[in-house]
Amino acid sequence: MTRVKLCGLMSEADVRTVLELRPDYAGFILSGGFRRSIDFDTFNALSTMLGASGIERVGVFVNEPLDSVVGVYSEWLDLIQLHGSESERYISALRNHTDKPIIKAFTVRTEADIEAARASSADYVLLDSGTGTGSKFDHSLIADIGRQYFLAGGLTPENVGEAIARFEPFAVDASSSLETNGIKDKAKMTAFVKAVRNG
Repeated sequence: MTRVKLCGLMSEADVRTVLELRPDYAGFILSGGFRRSIDFDTFNALSTMLGASGIERVGVFVNEPLDSVVGVYSEWLDLIQLHGSESERYISALRNHTDKPIIKAFTVRTEADIEAARASSADYVLLDSGTGTGSKFDHSLIADIGRQYFLAGGLTPENVGEAIARFEPFAVDASSSLETNGIKDKAKMTAFVKAVRNG
């Protein structure tokens, strides 16, 4: 069954909804400078709310200094997601400091981007249209990727079932499509998780 990740969580209300819906992964933007970024204290409070729920905590970082990832956050996370231009050298250095699974995100525009994702040493790759754009890339490019991946970018409750049926991704990931006026919408989150489970 395709797994589901709800990302860009920012508030106690978001986490309460996550605890009701029980997705596989809860994502938190832990690099500064983005609309959904949260600081360590907020993350710590929200992570504590998740408790021993079994929902895995994913920290999303964008070109973050390695010391910040491994020195501040890694022990509180279940997976580490790299959503910038992090190199293979960065991934290798990260592995020297943590055994947490690594997700490397790739913005997909051409077949060359799929080739780069296929060659990545990360445990998983995430295929996206950008950082929180809410738009969809050309999904036909992923037909032959040949490895497990998270599918993101423009997925909604209305189209995620079709994407799962067509591509059978390891997991699907949504954030902006689950919001109304920039705030997570419980009804949209519920509909998305239900569509994934049914898919």
